[in-house]
Amino acid sequence: MVQRKERKVSIEWSQLEEIDWLFRRMVRKFVKERDKVTVEGIALPGLLILNKVMRDGEQKLGDLAEELDLTSGAITALCDKLEKNGFAVRRRLEADRRTVMLDITNEGRNMLARNRSVGLQCITLLFGSFTAQELESQKAAFTQITGNLEQYADNIMKLVKHNAEQPPSSLPAREIPQAKSNFLSY
Repeated sequence: MVQRKERKVSIEWSQLEEIDWLFRRMVRKFVKERDKVTVEGIALPGLLILNKVMRDGEQKLGDLAEELDLTSGAITALCDKLEKNGFAVRRRLEADRRTVMLDITNEGRNMLARNRSVGLQCITLLFGSFTAQELESQKAAFTQITGNLEQYADNIMKLVKHNAEQPPSSLPAREIPQAKSNFLSY
């Protein structure tokens, strides 16, 4: 615990600001590039859905959205395309009409077989140039960032609410130095 505190003290605000900017830039660029790719009319997240269903069998749409980190709107739009192109079929459960299941069709299996190299190429382009040690460091960093994101919005919103309840004169001066920087901060 003490070691972590010392580590925080040695980090300069400009380093944090640059890392924040680079992280946001990377995420935006990834999404922008990923969304340019379609495979037989299906966006890359649609391939994730088909691969999951092919590997694990018929799936509830809600479970797919949760496991693949997609919103319910995104999963619905992707499933619309998959179904329209004949790669998947949805059905409602008789016992609970609210539950929608997705299954892959033979045409969906054939499409995945034709394009099995796409996923490998996606991963290779992103991470293939790193050493095993660099990949381990990235894995640790990604895991830590994911943990840091637990309750992220709730914690920020608590601060926003607290700030809104304070008279402006009682708020402390910004604790983070306002150094000139090439990076945009919040």
